[in-house]
Amino acid sequence: MQIFNPATGGYIKTIGEDRFIDLQAEYDVIVAQHQQWKATPLSERIALMQKFGEQMEKRKDKIAAVLTEEIGKPTWQSYNEINGAIGRVKWLTDNAEKYLSDELITHSDTLYEKITYEPIGVVCVISAWNYPYLVGVNAFVTALLAGNSVLYKPSEYALLTGMEIDRLMYYAGVGNHGFRLILGGRATGEKMTELPFDGYCFTGSYKTGKAVLKKVTERMAPCQLELGGKDPVYVMDDIDDIPKVAAAVADGAFYNNGQSCCAVERVYVHENIYDAFLESFLATVKSWKLGYPTEEGVYFGAITRRSQLQVLQSQVEDALSKGATLRLGGKIISHTGNYFEPTVLTEVNHRMAVMTEESFGPVIGIMKVKDDNEASQLMADTEYGLTAGVYSKSKERAEKVLSRINSGTSYWNCCDRLTPGLPWSGRKHSGYGGATLSHLGFRTFTRPRAWQMKSPEA
Repeated sequence: MQIFNPATGGYIKTIGEDRFIDLQAEYDVIVAQHQQWKATPLSERIALMQKFGEQMEKRKDKIAAVLTEEIGKPTWQSYNEINGAIGRVKWLTDNAEKYLSDELITHSDTLYEKITYEPIGVVCVISAWNYPYLVGVNAFVTALLAGNSVLYKPSEYALLTGMEIDRLMYYAGVGNHGFRLILGGRATGEKMTELPFDGYCFTGSYKTGKAVLKKVTERMAPCQLELGGKDPVYVMDDIDDIPKVAAAVADGAFYNNGQSCCAVERVYVHENIYDAFLESFLATVKSWKLGYPTEEGVYFGAITRRSQLQVLQSQVEDALSKGATLRLGGKIISHTGNYFEPTVLTEVNHRMAVMTEESFGPVIGIMKVKDDNEASQLMADTEYGLTAGVYSKSKERAEKVLSRINSGTSYWNCCDRLTPGLPWSGRKHSGYGGATLSHLGFRTFTRPRAWQMKSPEA
């Protein structure tokens, strides 16, 4: 597998793919050694994951440079991702004992009842490329803390970062019985879903996630899917600081070049403030620098996958052909690297792909609405259900709108963010089978066992 720098088009290196015979061998080894990891006391597993977080901190400069070179995100955004991953590891290790310990239900002279949370077993984790550290930590750190062994396949667009993660695990002292790395593309991922793992965790597109689910449900194995989104934001007419809100929504749409499952992909603005909001939004986006991700002050780096450039171009052309107005950008930038102009479209509607299909790039549609009811109807008009946000002075008014949207996360006066203590899950085409993060994330990677124990004298 040849790896190229998306910012320059330059060749980085070639990595051999794990063929099926090697994959089968890796699977057999980790299955054979799993009991050793399962038997490792929780306190030791916590200590090892803490060391993993310490290794990220210690090697932050190196792994940030690799992340930027391979993914194309600005260097400062790579540091943000790694710092965020370190923070999540800390939350998970701080709370693992609380949420993985036995839960006593009844304790009397004659009856003892409890719940134990046991590991699923050997888990297949297939991860995403856009936030390889954050997405990865959500799954494999939680799974390892819960006593599962993990066979981990990073995306083929994040192979170098996957190798860095494997090194960090090694330096932290996690043995091969707990964590093993698989390098490969789509075919390797398909082969992994054919192996009889005890559980599966996949992060990626709805189309691929649906195919994964179809395969593994035949075995009745637990399957957790984190998929895409077409996340809406509604800006109400009661906001005080329009420029501040416009800047926040623009950042929610364009951070990491819009390559985020929970990026803002649709914006609805009350007609009373629409013109002022649009002016501020455009001014904010125009002020951000596009360039090589290693340059100082760059906000827009490279698009990771070259094929996505045509997807974005197609969405823009479709919108324009159906009456949209191009306010900014709209074109692929002629370059050996993968660059697309930050793009803003208005006079959009739901007949256009840009308002209904995931963009996963620096393209946004902004639509004027007459009232909260119209905004609610439009926000709910989607096959996805990851996040939805409202900007307003009124918590009551915002909650009324958000309660009508079928999404895993609701935002009031914020967007495009995760908190370790809250569950991360999607509905409809955005997710399936449980959550990551929070106490529910631990539950995703465990099986509860009920113990009912009566005294002979009872």
